[in-house]
Amino acid sequence: MAKTIEKPKLVDLFSGAGGLTLGFVQAGFEPIYAIEHDSAFAQTYATNFGCHVDSRPIEEAINDKDVQKIRADIVIGGPPCQGFSNLGPNRADDPRRALWQYYIDVVKSTRCKVFVMENVPNLLTSEEGAEIIRTAEELGFEIRSGVLLASQYGVPQNRKRAFIIGSKIGAIELPEPTGEVSTVRDAFKGIPAKPTVHNFVQNGPVPTEKLHIARNPTELSKKRYALIPPGGNRFDLQRLAPELTPQCWIKKTQGGTDLYGRLEWNGPARCTIRTEFYKPEKGRYLHPKEDRPITHWEAARLQTFPDDFLWCGSKIKIAIQIGNAVPPKLSNCIAKHIAKNISIKKTVKRKRVRVAKAKV
Repeated sequence: MAKTIEKPKLVDLFSGAGGLTLGFVQAGFEPIYAIEHDSAFAQTYATNFGCHVDSRPIEEAINDKDVQKIRADIVIGGPPCQGFSNLGPNRADDPRRALWQYYIDVVKSTRCKVFVMENVPNLLTSEEGAEIIRTAEELGFEIRSGVLLASQYGVPQNRKRAFIIGSKIGAIELPEPTGEVSTVRDAFKGIPAKPTVHNFVQNGPVPTEKLHIARNPTELSKKRYALIPPGGNRFDLQRLAPELTPQCWIKKTQGGTDLYGRLEWNGPARCTIRTEFYKPEKGRYLHPKEDRPITHWEAARLQTFPDDFLWCGSKIKIAIQIGNAVPPKLSNCIAKHIAKNISIKKTVKRKRVRVAKAKV
């Protein structure tokens, strides 16, 4: 009779839709608990991974005695990044900057052997980043940290994210780039050039492939879109048609090179898919050929979500979930790397036990 291999138990904090969890599930981990306070996000997670998601604020959930009894092999998650991001005010007194402390509380209560924390690169140069590492080391974790570029791991997007890996089974380095390159053309394969959803109504969980949602831009916006060449941006608009360019852009001669940017087919997206990817004025979100912003389906493909992944919430809520997620393909590379290290450590431990018994 074949022996059943027990899967490592996983807890995901600030889980969102579950981009991190998906990559770990694909690598053989078993999710047993998650915390996500936004009800729509939690519903998406539950629909795809099970009803073990807790939709309370983490500061409330961790005081629950039943939650304190949960044991896991690994804790993953990304405390809200707005307090560290260059896109926000980056205020030192932002209360979201302190949520990592609750993350560490769960690391302690679950007695996990490994944790993975994800955030914006600024975390690693912040006082909080240093405090996270110091606290984890005091708990007995060996820490490795750094910034990973998603496009070096087969994600069709130049997304930079910081990762901190803590381990009590020996140091686990961040995974090396895989060498796999995926392009925007690869990501959009099979997606119709024209959006097919013109009146999105949420009547329950919706698969990714049903999110080819059209927008209704003004005639002025359409004229602007048409003037942006592949790889171009707002400066091309200003050069070709200053009369169509907002005065605030003309006065701002530096920065914002992604605004009104157009994607290119033959490479990863030279941008980060954020929560308002459907607004070209927010970044490089124009389709490589069509004079329109990318759709939810296309953004989810750039984030490497599968077409059958199910989403809950309004179209704005779904956009936030897509933009905030860790690309599952990047998560999977990290998960497989950690699983390999866990397997090696277990093998070494078994060998040592056998040798010890032989000596006796």
